[in-house]
Parts: sequence; structure tokens; C-alpha cells
Amino acid sequence: QVQLVESGGGLAQAGGSLRLSCVASGSIASINVMGWYRQAPGKQRELVAAITTTGGTTTYADSVKGRFTISRDNAKYTMYLQMNNLKPEDTAVYYCHAVGLRGNYWGQGTQVTVSS
Repeated sequence: QVQLVESGGGLAQAGGSLRLSCVASGSIASINVMGWYRQAPGKQRELVAAITTTGGTTTYADSVKGRFTISRDNAKYTMYLQMNNLKPEDTAVYYCHAVGLRGNYWGQGTQVTVSS
């Protein structure tokens, strides 16, 4: 089993920045990929960014390219999402996600609200 705990959400103004963190615990060695998803009210959950645990290959949704940066610190079992130039349409609950040998794991989510 893998446990994921997010932090760092909150309220920001348009053009501002926030940094999300996700700390993993449990069967960490089994994790291959970690990522951030988000879900806005009335919308489907969507992938924001993902990173491989070895090699650090990243992928981003087109809507956040150039504004968000995903990174990880394997020594701290932590993944980050640096969000710059935030827009009101970035408002959503952001979820940490991990893909391991035995399945997919989700954090509890953290709210990000961007005011115009």
C-alpha cells in the first residue's frame, strides 16, 4: 500500500503562485510514476502533470505548460507542483496520484482557488 498526503493548496490571486507538495509513504519502492490531477466542479478529473520516479521524465497538460513545474525529491519521498501565473480556470481540487506495481493510489486532495 501507498499513502499520499497533499499540502500547499489555498487561495491565490490571478498571476500569483502556489506550490503543492505530496509526501508518499508505505510501499514507496513500488511507485513508477507520480502525478497531479485536478477536478473542478462539474468537470471530470484531468491530468495536470506527471513525472517518472526514475529518470524524471515529465509530461504536462497543454493548459499548464510553461506555467507549472512538476518535480520530485526521492530522498524525501516528496513530489511538488510549482504553479506560477495562476488563472481563475486553475481553480480545482488537486489530487496527488501514484502508479505502483499493485495499483493506483490517490491522496485526499487539496483545494486551490484562484481569484480574478
